[in-house]
Formats: sequence, structure tokens, C-alpha cells
Amino acid sequence: MDIKKFSELLTPALWLIGGLLMLATLANAAPNPNFHIYIAYGQSNMAGNGDIVPAEDQEKYSEKFLMLASHTANAKSRSGSTTQSIEMGKWYPAIPPMFHAFENLSPADYFGRAMVDSLPGVTVGIIPVAIGAVSIRAFDKDQYESYFKGDGKDIMSWGWPKDYDNNPPGRILELAKKAKEVGVIKGFIFHQGESDGTDDNWRKTVYKTYKDIIDALDLDENEVPFVAGELLQSQGACCSSKNGGIAQLKNNFKKFGLASSKGLEGNGKDPYHFGRAGVIELGRRYCSEMLKLIDKTIDPDAPPVNLVDPSQSTVPDEPPEEYGPYTDPIEIPGKVQAENYNKGGANVAYYDLNKGNEGGKLRKDDVDIYQPNMGIVVGYNQKGEWLKYTVNVAADGEYEISANVAGENGTGSLTLYMDDQPIGTEMANTGKGFDAFEVVSGGKATLKAGEHELKLEITNDWIDIDYIEFKALSTDAVTTKLNLMTEAESSFNLFDLQGKRVASFNASSLDAAVNMVKGGLKGIRQGVYLVRSAGKMGVKQQVVVYEK
Repeated sequence: MDIKKFSELLTPALWLIGGLLMLATLANAAPNPNFHIYIAYGQSNMAGNGDIVPAEDQEKYSEKFLMLASHTANAKSRSGSTTQSIEMGKWYPAIPPMFHAFENLSPADYFGRAMVDSLPGVTVGIIPVAIGAVSIRAFDKDQYESYFKGDGKDIMSWGWPKDYDNNPPGRILELAKKAKEVGVIKGFIFHQGESDGTDDNWRKTVYKTYKDIIDALDLDENEVPFVAGELLQSQGACCSSKNGGIAQLKNNFKKFGLASSKGLEGNGKDPYHFGRAGVIELGRRYCSEMLKLIDKTIDPDAPPVNLVDPSQSTVPDEPPEEYGPYTDPIEIPGKVQAENYNKGGANVAYYDLNKGNEGGKLRKDDVDIYQPNMGIVVGYNQKGEWLKYTVNVAADGEYEISANVAGENGTGSLTLYMDDQPIGTEMANTGKGFDAFEVVSGGKATLKAGEHELKLEITNDWIDIDYIEFKALSTDAVTTKLNLMTEAESSFNLFDLQGKRVASFNASSLDAAVNMVKGGLKGIRQGVYLVRSAGKMGVKQQVVVYEK
């Protein structure tokens, strides 16, 4: 065959193979946890009204501060003096103007710089979408079209919304989806209100604009804070009376911060806008508030973010967690601590209706674990949710079932299954409050010796669960249990949350071992641990919290 023709045939084939390999790599890549991305939106003060000093703002930019361009503009059309042209949907060093070519310096510019300075090891990205003079309705996916046809038609005629294809909420979501592939959406910064009253209806709409994006991105609002900025309040300012309404946004959001405008000067030209110094300081105040709300953990194993193409610095996906017991199979007779459900993840080891751990204790998945005044429990339980446990039944026989539970309604309930077969009777809380845990009966069940899968299913909303207990009633089961306990229970191991053994010690019983940990074993730090027996009498274990 002619070499040239062979080469012409081979080249497309190589491109195809390379493309398939790249797709396979991307399919197994995860966002870089050290690339923190923030959504910035609102009206003119967010869009940028501070004067640009090119030598400070456009030539001396942070090397770890990027923007995902929300519009396309050539360098000559952009304010200030820059050679940087931008294309919508691509990453660039973050320099003003970020929101429109004709705008100026935004609080988002110095928010990003301050975040980079405050978090060594982190790269910060901004998604900038803001339009001067608009109502909050311009960012509501269900109202923006009617708004631009009605009250906002003058703004539409000015052409500003065209930078976002006349769909500001759509542009935010489009860019956020792209950003989420390479980094972590860490929070929102927001400045708006001059064009609206900051009443309850406005606050509900502000929250809706945030929640629509959170839901569309499958994010957890317990982890993604919202920081709003106060309006200008210097002498002669138009709208400082609205700041009280903005502060009340704290009642709408689960994680909320307020960037104060106190003491910040205006531009001296109008009663609406901050001057350059005020814009810079407001950006830094956004940073101060955000730092109070986010998880600032740095992943030392993640690669540096590629500042030209962040998609080149994603990290490999962790392999799926293998299904199985959280530590070891749980012994029956004994207590099944609710928080010790199996490993394996959502829809395999558990099913939970809400994303994220509402209680924030012990485990980092969607099961809601919290710590009341008596230990660690699984709470916020809703009908249809379930948990699975690997258990080891000591002997054939009859067992009595009970559960330590709490709730306010007296109707929150659960039922149990062993190897998908129902056992015992439904158990409900007593309705005396979430701090009043009481043991309730779950009837009796005849169990077979050996390893089994126990499933706990919520049958009615709002029951908090400490543990399920199985007590042997038959002679065979009692004899087996006694045989297991013939060795003195004296040797114990202590494990941290990563499964690393941190101590070994002797105690007269499991309760005594727990008390020793609570009192502070030599060499351990404050935290949550698992105490486990180390003898031959059968595994006994309990989660314990050590607080100095």
C-alpha cells in the first residue's frame, strides 16, 4: 500500500483511539477539591462600578484566581486597559471587568483575591452574572421572561441581558454545570436590592434563585453558603433603609453571611454606588464572611489546578465503597448501634431522602447522625428511608427485640427485616420529645445462627434511633452467649474514624473501657472513636466521644 495513503488512513484512527482514551479518562475523573468556585450575581454594584486602575487590577492579578467567562468580548471593548479578550464558557485569569465589557471593578474581584490570600493551596474561580438596575425577578427562572417583557423591558432595550442570551439564571446554571466538572461550587456572593423592596416576598425570591441552582446541580444547601452584601449607607445614599430586610435573609438560608457596608464611601456621583475603595473593602468583607462558613480543608494529594485548562487537573475518582459491615459483623445477642450501618453508600447500604448529613457527626454521607445529650444517634428519619447492617447471630433461638428511640409525635416508627423477611413488630416513639429517649418493645423473633443482613426501615416520619437490641430467650442461645463470655473481658482496642488503631488497653468491662476513653486515654485527641473488645469472647464494641 502507498505509505502516504496508509498514513492518511491511520491518522483518523489514531485520533479516534486518542479521543476514546480521553473520554475514558474524563469518565473516571473527579473535580479538584482545591479548586473553589463561587457564583457572583446581582445588579450594578456586583456588576462593577468601582474605578479600574489597570496597573493594580488588570496587570497584577492573582495567579490562582480564575473566572469562567459569562460572555464574549474583545480586549478593545473592555474597560480599563487590557489585552485580554474573552470567550463565553472558557477559563481566564480573573481581571475586571468580569460581568460585562463596559463595567468596571466589582466586589467579586477583591473577594477572589482575598480568598486566595487566605487559603494557601486553593485556587479560586468566579462565575460572574450581574445586570445593573434589574429586579431580583431577572434571576428567577420562572419570572425572568415576563420581567424582561414587562417592568424590565427598558433594560432589555439597552442590550445588557444579551450578554447572557437574555436568560441570566440559565447562564448561571450553564456555567455552574461546566465548573462543577473541574472544581467544587463552594458558595454564592450576592448584591441586589436597590431596585426592589427587601420585604418577605423579595427574600423568598432571593432564596428561590439560589435554591433552584442548588437543586439543579444536586448540591447540599447545608454545605454551600450564601453571603449577601449590604447596600450603600454613606450620607446621601438612597437605600440604606433596606439593609434591615437584607439582614433578615438569615432566616431563609441554612448557611448565611452578611457583608457589612458600614463606613464604606460612595463614588461621589450618585446615591447608589460604592467608590473604588468601598468596592475593594466590600469584596474583602465578603471574603471574611465566607471564610466563617465554608469547609477550608485542603487536600494535600490533589494536583495543582491547571490555570490555563482546569480540566487537566482533575483527580481520579475514588473506587466505590465495597458493601459490608462498618467495622465487623454486629453480634446478636447484643445492641445494633444505629450509626453503625454498613458501608457501601446510597441505595446500597442505606436510603436517605435528603442529601448530606444533617447532624454532621461521625460519617460523611447522607445519613443524618447527630449527638444529643446521651450519645450518637440517627435522626431526621422519614418514611421510606432504610439502613442495613451485617449481623452475626450466635445461636438458633428466640430473641426479644427492643429499640431506644425518641420523638415528639408518638407516631414515628420503624420495622425490621432479617434477610428481607419481616421480624418482630413495628416500634414507635413515645412522643415525649427528641431528648426523651425510651426503650420500646419490638416483639419477638426466631433467628437462625450465622451471618445475616438486618434491615431497619422507617415506616412513619420523625423517629430518632439510638440502638436496636436483641436479647436471647431460648436456652440454646443463652448457653452459647454464656460460653462466649467465659473469658474475662479485659483487653480492648481503640480505633479512630479512619479505622486506625490508636490505643490498646485493659478494662474490666466494655462500660469501663468507654469511661476510660471519655476520661482521656494517654496520647488521644478530642474526637470520635470506636472501642472494641480484643479477646476471644466475641466482638463487643461501642462508639464513644472524647471531649476535653
